[in-house]
This record gives sequence, C-alpha cells and structure tokens, in this order.
Amino acid sequence: MNHRTPLLAAVGLAALACAPRSQGPAASPDAAGQVEPAAEIAQPIDDAPRALIVVTSHGTMGETGEPTGYYLSEVVHPYFALHEAGIEVDFASPEGGKAPADPKSLKLDEDEELARFWNDASLRGRLEATVPLGQVDAGDYDAILFAGGHGTMWDFPTDANVARLGREIFESDGVVAAVCHGPAALVGITLSDGTPIVQGRDITTFSDVEEAKVELTDTVPFLLETRLREQGGQVTTAEPWQAHAVVDGRLVTGQNPASAREVGEAVAKLLTE
Repeated sequence: MNHRTPLLAAVGLAALACAPRSQGPAASPDAAGQVEPAAEIAQPIDDAPRALIVVTSHGTMGETGEPTGYYLSEVVHPYFALHEAGIEVDFASPEGGKAPADPKSLKLDEDEELARFWNDASLRGRLEATVPLGQVDAGDYDAILFAGGHGTMWDFPTDANVARLGREIFESDGVVAAVCHGPAALVGITLSDGTPIVQGRDITTFSDVEEAKVELTDTVPFLLETRLREQGGQVTTAEPWQAHAVVDGRLVTGQNPASAREVGEAVAKLLTE
C-alpha cells in the first residue's frame, strides 16, 4: 500500500485529548449560539496506513419523516478494529459537518465500545464535524469504508464523490469496504472500464429478508440485495442478524450490524499484511 498524507490524520484515544492540533478551520457558532466543532487538517503522525470511514448525510426515512442516519455500531466497531491495528482513521460524509445518527442505533447500555466512543467528546465530535467528500483526495487514503444505516439508501447511490472516491481508491490498489446498508455506495461505483465495481465479485449486503423483517421493504427506494444482484454482484447472505463478511480481493462487505467488527478486521488485515 502507498503511504499517503491524510486530509484528517486520526490519532489514538489519548492523543485526541492532549495532542496539539495544527492550524485548521475555526469552530463557528450556530444559530443558537452554540459552538459547532470544525473539521481540522492535522499533520501526519507517522507512516501508518490511512482509512476513511464515510457516513450518510441523510437523516429522514423517505416520506415517513422518521429519523434515520448512520448506524452507530457500523461506524464504531470498524473504527476500533482499524485503530487497534495502528491505522489512522478519518470521517467524512457527502455534505460534511454533523452527520445524523439513527436514534435506534444508540444502544450505549448494550455495547461497551459504543459507549466508549459516544461518551468521548473528541471521538464523537469527529462525527459532528465530518469532512465533505468533495474536499477529499483519494490519494490520501489506502482504504475507504462505507458505514451503514438506512440514510445511505438515499444519498450514497447517486453521490458523485462516493462514486469518484470508491473508483479511484480501488483502481489505485486500495481497499473498498462497506457494511449493512453501506453497500448502497457500491451501487453507484463504476470502474474506468465501465463495469460496476460489484460485477462478478463475491459480496454481501443487508438482505431483502432482513429488510422485510424490519418492515421497510416499501419505504426504502429499492431493495439493496436485489439491486446488487442486478449489477452482477455474486451476493451471499446468512440468516437474518447473523454475522457474515465477504472478502473478494480488495473488496470487503458485511451483511448487517453484527458483521461490522469483522469487516473492520478484514480491512485492517489487508492494509497491514
């Protein structure tokens, strides 16, 4: 893997609290007078591989008006898997700024890692100050990981920067990964030869059966498993809610929240082996 200069160099948990920051955009007050965190550009810390976790900017469930967004465990579990492997991690979203979290995913009492991340002001603040994808240079990263959450179904498939970064990183021998509804990003990624990134490759995704079980088949704009099969993806799925991750070369996918840690570990292995 190439070692690239990051747009936002991630740091360890302790370093986030005490390391000096390089100059970057200043925080600015919002309409209520509260200071919103600002994304900062830091200097590279070392020669570690670098990964970008992308979350959705979409916060409503279609026409229902119900809140959605990214699914917290699908951010946190890959983050810690990468961090523990010595990989620097940044966070971005299509629109940048504060990314919406699906309220149903904030299961802090059930998952120690979620609580550790969410209750750390420095870590949580990075999801409240994500970098706009339009400002991201693919050459800065060795891997891109698209986190899930139902919000992704409305912005990932048609976002030009999702498609650009996925293609450029993959075609530069980087890793492209996605978990649960994160593979909605793969729908819009076409390689330079005109083929969908999933065509002829082994992948998994949130299954049509799981979508039916959460009673959102008629709410999402399309069924993700079905769409990826139509694009030539060789989709396999496990029983609902069971962990299932698939690695096909430099393409890594996970079926559901239970698969998030395994996806992060697979990406870490590819970047460090």
